[in-house]
Amino acid sequence: MVTHAYEVLSDPVSRENYDRGGDSNPFGGGGFADFGDIFSTFFGGGQSSRGPRSRSERGQDALLRLDVELADVIFGIEKEVEFDTAAVCETCSGSCCQPGTSPVTCDICGGAGVINRTVRSLLGNVMTQAPCGSCRGFGTVIATPCTTCQGHGRVRARKTVTIDVPAGVDSGVRLHLPGSGEVGPAGGASGDLFIEILVRSNDVFNRLKDDLLCTVDVSMADAILGTTFTFEALDGPVDVEIKPGAQSADVIVIRDRGIGRLRGNGRGDLRIGLHVLTPTKLSAKEKELIASFASSRKAQPPVLGSFQQGLFAKLRDRFL
Repeated sequence: MVTHAYEVLSDPVSRENYDRGGDSNPFGGGGFADFGDIFSTFFGGGQSSRGPRSRSERGQDALLRLDVELADVIFGIEKEVEFDTAAVCETCSGSCCQPGTSPVTCDICGGAGVINRTVRSLLGNVMTQAPCGSCRGFGTVIATPCTTCQGHGRVRARKTVTIDVPAGVDSGVRLHLPGSGEVGPAGGASGDLFIEILVRSNDVFNRLKDDLLCTVDVSMADAILGTTFTFEALDGPVDVEIKPGAQSADVIVIRDRGIGRLRGNGRGDLRIGLHVLTPTKLSAKEKELIASFASSRKAQPPVLGSFQQGLFAKLRDRFL
């Protein structure tokens, strides 16, 4: 067939006869009647069978950032978030038309949404198809657009959603709320809403995975003799016992007073690092008492230690 086509198109007489629509069709048959069959043979069909496209489309997704306090993620919390988005037009309910009216069939494409054109080429008549420029491929025209949304079926609105922030969530985690994003054109399905969490830092407590970390200053006398005290944690009061002979960088662990686990049950721990304070200003009486105490014990000479074993290095190692 291809050889025959070459012979016909290369011969001036046959070519002229072919251009007039004669019997010398290089692909066989009469004129251009069989071009659709040839096209179907090579490409699986002539023209597209697509219909008018829907005016209703899915809305876009939205991404918001939510700041929460460290105390909020111990047990989790519900937060309300307000944001501007696209909502269904209440006047036309997403139809895009003024109430009492409806879309009308496009008089250019007859509702097909596409225009078919026949183009003559060396290979015969080629059928092309393109979206209708009058209705933009919808097949219908909004003759009387809604005056509230200007024919879009949606308007800008302020929306409030309730976010369930789970316990144990950390900065950078994104929560997914399907169908809470913006409404699509012509009242289309809503997109999704993503909430990115940012946990604010705390002046007293730091976080290490599910544990809470803090330090407490202890007087030299309390470190020597031991003591008990109560302080206010993020979730209420905590009773702490310091045993006699406590040293700087000792860590007291309070079980199950940390952050709730995001994946799993229970909570982390509260870890309290001790910082023993040495008094810098002593009265004459206090100096006398300290000297008496020192003389009653065998003096321990200072011991040179590595810089890496300072208070904060020790706390870091013991917290980890």
